[in-house]
Amino acid sequence: MIEMSTEQWRPSQIVLVLQGGGALGAYQAGVYQGLHEAGIEPDWIIGTSIGGINGAILAGNSPGDRLIKLREFWSRIGRPSLIDESWISAVGGGFGSAFANLNTIMRGIPGFFEPNPRAVWGVHAPLGADAAAFYTTEQLKRTIAELVDFSTLNSRHPRLTVGAVNVRSGDMKYFDGREMALDVEHVMASGALPPAFPAVRIDGELYWDGGIYSNTPVEVVLDDMPRRDSLIFSVNVWQPRGREPETIWQVLGRYKDIQYSSRVKSHLARQEQIHRLRHIVQQLSARLPAEERGDPDVQEMASYGCRTTMHLVRLLSPRLEGEDHTKDIDFSQAGIRARWSAGYADIRRMLAAHPWDQKVDPLQGVVIHESTRLDTQGVSENKHDNHMADQMHPAIAAE
Repeated sequence: MIEMSTEQWRPSQIVLVLQGGGALGAYQAGVYQGLHEAGIEPDWIIGTSIGGINGAILAGNSPGDRLIKLREFWSRIGRPSLIDESWISAVGGGFGSAFANLNTIMRGIPGFFEPNPRAVWGVHAPLGADAAAFYTTEQLKRTIAELVDFSTLNSRHPRLTVGAVNVRSGDMKYFDGREMALDVEHVMASGALPPAFPAVRIDGELYWDGGIYSNTPVEVVLDDMPRRDSLIFSVNVWQPRGREPETIWQVLGRYKDIQYSSRVKSHLARQEQIHRLRHIVQQLSARLPAEERGDPDVQEMASYGCRTTMHLVRLLSPRLEGEDHTKDIDFSQAGIRARWSAGYADIRRMLAAHPWDQKVDPLQGVVIHESTRLDTQGVSENKHDNHMADQMHPAIAAE
């Protein structure tokens, strides 16, 4: 078991932030396995789309059952290869992965989604706001109901937050278990990615997948009140950086990565700046004479200050050889095993390094730790503060 060092800094809460990304969410399951084996359980889980589903499974089960239920979910939706995918990759002219995933497109995934028979009438057919999609997700609803105990989930240990977008207003909505009782509809809404999946109605309003608005909801932690010293594991499955695409096929993949990585770096840079200003306000307030600090107006201004420290650990799923823009529907057993294995290995390396124990500038409220990854396309992906080496590793079985 890997022990988490507490010599320098001890968080008040452990937060797990999970991106959306369909089949890529198997990487998140591997990350959780590594945390679980290290004796680290999240106090708060924030998820979007597949991250919301993984999060609900974790929050809706006791610690001893979480990994079991997570394995069961991914076992249910994993599909065997009906054809030799390595052969297709070799002769498919760059379309190998898409050919391999054609079965998913045509037939869906048992336990998850299946083609909407009414959609055959065409994209202009009046299916109704609650059914206008290429697939139906009633199977997923049953799967979630079987694997998630909502009485356990609503005990708020851990707290669960899932993100969805209001279809009419276009506003992001975070359904927070601290503020309300969550049920299967909230989880389904977080994963209702249009136009594949139908919107989900909650309290009279329709909602779509939160990933179309913000697929990396780290800001939820940094904007939370009251703030607490936090160790945040942000598990990312879309590549923010990549090579210049030279074909239209490559353009489709690069476009999707950029779209769903959600401008993470610019958002974090802004949050770092805001949190630094909170620290400055707090220190300036402390320098005021006692009689000034008692003034109601000064107290209100001082309330914008903050002393909390947020250590944000960013983990990034690797590119797999031969993947393309259909990688988020690669529910092959081999793909799930490879991504699960990658998440497991990555979090073990990060826990072994425990960079959050390093001393930091007292004014630095948000401290980001990233691992260096050299992906299969030769793109150098980020640098860790300790220059920790992080290479591609062999896949191991998820079971």
